[in-house]
Amino acid sequence: MLIVQKFGGSSVANADRVKNVAARIAESAKTGARLVVALSAQGDTTDELIAKAQEISPKPSKREIDMLLATGEQQSVALMAMALHEIGVQAVSLNGDQAGIKASATHSNARINRISPERIVNELNQGRVVLVAGFQGINRYGDVTTLGRGGSDTTAVALAAALDADLCEIYTDVDGVYTADPRVVKNARKISAITYDEMLELASMGAGVLHNRSVELAKKFDISLVVRSSMTREEGTLIRKDSIERTLITGVAIDKDAALISIIGVENAPGMAYRVFGALAAEKISIDIILQSVGRDGAKDISFTVSRKDLPAALETLAKNKERIDYDRLTHEPKIAKLSIVGAGMESNPGVAANMFEALYNGAVNINMISTSEIKISVLIDEKDAERAANIVHDHFLSKENLNLEIFA
Repeated sequence: MLIVQKFGGSSVANADRVKNVAARIAESAKTGARLVVALSAQGDTTDELIAKAQEISPKPSKREIDMLLATGEQQSVALMAMALHEIGVQAVSLNGDQAGIKASATHSNARINRISPERIVNELNQGRVVLVAGFQGINRYGDVTTLGRGGSDTTAVALAAALDADLCEIYTDVDGVYTADPRVVKNARKISAITYDEMLELASMGAGVLHNRSVELAKKFDISLVVRSSMTREEGTLIRKDSIERTLITGVAIDKDAALISIIGVENAPGMAYRVFGALAAEKISIDIILQSVGRDGAKDISFTVSRKDLPAALETLAKNKERIDYDRLTHEPKIAKLSIVGAGMESNPGVAANMFEALYNGAVNINMISTSEIKISVLIDEKDAERAANIVHDHFLSKENLNLEIFA
C-alpha cells in the first residue's frame, strides 16, 4: 500500500511537534505501507522570510523571493529526516527538483505541470520514507518556482496522482473540515464526508483547510483524500465523489482577502469587457466576482473583485489602459468580505437564496454584490460585518433545529 501524507506548518512548528510527526510517520511505516510525505515550512517561517526580504528590498524580484521561500520547506524535510533517523526509521529528504516536480514559469503562483517520480520510486524501493519539500517545483529554465500559499496541499495530491497512491492524508491543526471556521462560528461542526465539488467551492471561497488546486487535482484523478489532525487521533473528513451527508447546505465560508474595483462609464459596446479583463490577465491578476450594469446612455459600469495583494497592480494596470478602455473613473473598496454558502442540495431547491438574503436582512447586513453557481451563493458585504454575518447565516441553515430543512417546507 502506498500512502502520501502531508503535514502543515503548524504540525511541524517546533522541535517537539517535529518529533510528534516523526512518531506518527513511524507508526504508519510499521504497518508496512510505503510512505511519501510532503511538508510545509515550520510555523511562521514563510512570513518571517518575507519580512527578511522586505528589510533588504521593498520590491524584490519574484524569482529571488521564490528562491528564498523555498528554503522553508527544505528546512522542514531535512529536520524531519533527522528526527526519523533518531527513532530508527530510514528516510531521505528531497527538494522539489530532486523529487521531479516540474512546474510552470510563473513565480509565486506556479502550477505543477508534471512529476517525474523515478527518484522517489527508487528511494521507496530501498525501504525509505521519502520526504518531499512542498510548495515548490522547477520550471523549464531550471529556476525554482513556488505554488502559492497552501501549495504543499497541491504537492501532496499531485504526488498521489503521479504515484497512483492508495490514499492521500492531509494532516493539519484541525481535525477535519467543518461547516464553518470554528474560530469564527461557535456552532460549527465537523463534517464526516464531503464531495469534491463542495470542498472545491469552500476552498475557493475562503475556507482555509485545503488549497483549492489540490481539490481540483483530487477530483480529476479520483484520489481518496482525508483531512485530519496531526495533534489528535480523531477521525477526519473524507473527500470523495459522493457524500453520505445529505444536508441542503454543507458549509459557510468567509473570505476577507477581497477588494472591490468599479470601472465607471465604460462604453456600452462589444469588446469592452475583453479590453478590461484582457489587460488584467496579461498582468497575471486573477478576477473573482464580476458584475456588469445594464447599459444606459451608451455607457455601463463594470465591478469585480481581486485579492487585496493584487489591488495596487490592478489599479495601476487599469490606469495605464484608461485611454484604450475609455472609462470615466475608477473607484475601489479595499475593506470588503465575501460570504458564501455551499451545498450540492441547493441545485434542486429554489428557496436557498431567498432564505440567505432574509437571514442577512434580519441581521441588518447589507449586500453589495451577489454571485451564484449551481452549488454556491456568494455575497459581498462590509468587512466589519463578516464574522457576525457568518454566524447568522450558519445558524440559519446549519443549526441543529434547522438541519431537518423545515425552513424550506
